Amino acid sequence: MRVAIIAESFLPNMNGVTHSLLRVLDHLADRGDEVLIIAPGTRRDGPKEVAGARIVRVPSIALPKYRRVRVAPGGVSRIKRLLENFNPDVVHLASPFVLGWRGVLAAQSLDLPTVAIYQTEVPAYAARYGMHGIEAMLWSHVRNIHQHASLTLAPSSYTLDQLSELGVAEVDLWARGVDSSRFDPSHRSEAWRRSVAPNGEKIIGYVGRLAAEKQVEDLAVLDDVPGSKLVIVGDGPWRAKLERVLPNAHFAGFLGGDALSQAVASFDLMVAPGELETFCQTIQEAMASEVPVIAPARGGPLDLVDSSHTGWLYTPKDLAAMREHVMDLLGDEAKRRAFGLASRQQVLSRSWKSVCSQLIGHYSRAIENPHPQVLGRGFTVATPTTSEDSSTL
Repeated sequence: MRVAIIAESFLPNMNGVTHSLLRVLDHLADRGDEVLIIAPGTRRDGPKEVAGARIVRVPSIALPKYRRVRVAPGGVSRIKRLLENFNPDVVHLASPFVLGWRGVLAAQSLDLPTVAIYQTEVPAYAARYGMHGIEAMLWSHVRNIHQHASLTLAPSSYTLDQLSELGVAEVDLWARGVDSSRFDPSHRSEAWRRSVAPNGEKIIGYVGRLAAEKQVEDLAVLDDVPGSKLVIVGDGPWRAKLERVLPNAHFAGFLGGDALSQAVASFDLMVAPGELETFCQTIQEAMASEVPVIAPARGGPLDLVDSSHTGWLYTPKDLAAMREHVMDLLGDEAKRRAFGLASRQQVLSRSWKSVCSQLIGHYSRAIENPHPQVLGRGFTVATPTTSEDSSTL
């Protein structure tokens, strides 16, 4: 199969979109498929090839408040030319928004089937970054992109319902896998624990970007929990601010590879406070490491955390409840251990191989039924219809 992937974000920027794409590329390489990646960047950005896939960069600009994130505005003709030269069987749109919009129009003009992967709740992000009053317009853009695709894949039941309510008809569920060998309780390190919590404190962990949409500042209600140490793994534009807000926390910075596996397995519990997670891969990685998770009851965590069995879900914005759940698990070692064991058992079957095999099936479905809901550049106004969505934006 020849697969063109148009990625809204890719290496060297590591995030959830990039992480899942790397696993997909490994799977396509194992199958012997030929892959072209079209991504924002500059000529200096590397690498030029990943897992046998050639990477073509298109001109882009960095976001003023988040320099690591680049967007690729421009016309459709360049993307159309790249697709025409490659002649793919299917076009994979990874978290499409700016470059993805150009991609879906270019693919449609060439009668190519498209599979759009919904992964980022951009309209709600805009509000977090102070761009109020434009959510309806951004939701309209989301709807328009996905109605132009042959098939849309949502990462969780919450996002599947969200897209369906927007009027996207051809939408199906496609979750994410987890590497249960890399994320395994055997990587727990007492030496690492002593290095970040030298007084033997229980470790409350967080893993992810340090950015507005992740709501890491909510962890301030945990910064003084007796007998605990808050450990923040990750980096981003809000790090300096968060170091002031969380004066007692240990900031480990960005970790990857074995260092990340060791850190996650060494947590006693993890808190994922972001309310805009369409999936939240770090939750699965903690669960595979036998670490119970506490998260808000919105978005991806609703599918991942079995409240009172593998962790706890709390009502969004109820930070007192978050703290109560943390105190509950820190104070009951037997419960914490039972939650951890149940967590790993829940995710063991979610291998990347099985998840990526499902993706190949979705590719085939789009190839068999390539026609989108909307032809041309039609634009319609749409907003989520539920009161819950409206209140959170």
